Amino acid sequence: MTAQDVVRIYQLLAARGIEVWVDGGFCVDALVGRATREHSDLDIAVERGGVDALCAALANDGLSRLPRKDSSAWSFVLGDGRRNVDVHVFAYDEAGKHLYGIEYPFGSLTGTGEIDGIKVACVAPQWMFRFKTDYAPTAKDIADVAALADRFGFAIPDTHARPTSRDE
Repeated sequence: MTAQDVVRIYQLLAARGIEVWVDGGFCVDALVGRATREHSDLDIAVERGGVDALCAALANDGLSRLPRKDSSAWSFVLGDGRRNVDVHVFAYDEAGKHLYGIEYPFGSLTGTGEIDGIKVACVAPQWMFRFKTDYAPTAKDIADVAALADRFGFAIPDTHARPTSRDE
């Protein structure tokens, strides 16, 4: 998945009035303002009411639902063999209480960033950092946490610190 793919998908959805928020690795890139690493997919959040329109728009762009054992109505992947979009569906009530799907905390989808010169809505920096440090990290998570910490001054927990030469 390239930054150009992300921009194309984001703009395609925006042109149809489908609001999405960039999540995952591309969110980190958007927040820090540069590509930090390669990404195999684009993670996006979408409100429950926008799912059908999103799926139709991406189907018109050649992406279809990929069969996966962990798929559900609120978490699934659309792909075309080259591009994969990991869709996270959520819903809140009028008071901001989570009602459905992925439990994005109310207020966490208030970030903005930039991918390949295009402004995108995304997970807010403090929430992306929190999400990335809430589980045992992989190498890419450690890199993402370091990039967010460098940009926003977050303190990196010991569990997500890069190994030093003494640690090896």
